[in-house]
This record gives sequence, C-alpha cells and structure tokens, in this order.
Amino acid sequence: MHEAGPAGWVVYVREACHLCDQFLLELSLDLGPAMESVAIVDVDGDVEHAARFGLRVPVLEASGRVLCEGAYDGARVRAALGV
Repeated sequence: MHEAGPAGWVVYVREACHLCDQFLLELSLDLGPAMESVAIVDVDGDVEHAARFGLRVPVLEASGRVLCEGAYDGARVRAALGV
C-alpha cells in the first residue's frame, strides 16, 4: 500500500497477548510491506517500559504520540499516514 514506511512508529506489546497479536495483524493489513519499518517492543523486556505501559498494551506511538491504545483504530492510523 505504501512505498515508504512510517518512520518513528513503535508498537509496544507483551508476549502471549492475544490483543497484541490482533492489533499487529490489523496494523499489518493497513501498512503492508511498510510494516517492516515499525519497531515492535516487548514491554516486559525493559523495566522502564513495563512500568510505563503496565497493562496498557498494545500501544502504537508515532514519533512519540499515541495513536492507538488497547484497540486498533484503523481510521486514526490511516489519517496519520495521510490516506
């Protein structure tokens, strides 16, 4: 869908989280190959991330701004992409 990936996008997830898996699937459907540019961070791999996000995963940030939290918001993601 997009030639250039979304620079500065990060998805914070937790291992074995079905909501996170669904979120990543929906995001990948909107981004296509550009999904490779998105950083995926397991919050349990870092004490600061675990403290910051707790149970709030999944969270999608674009250049430090939260686009989605808990549930995927395709309309908001597409608006951020300008499509």
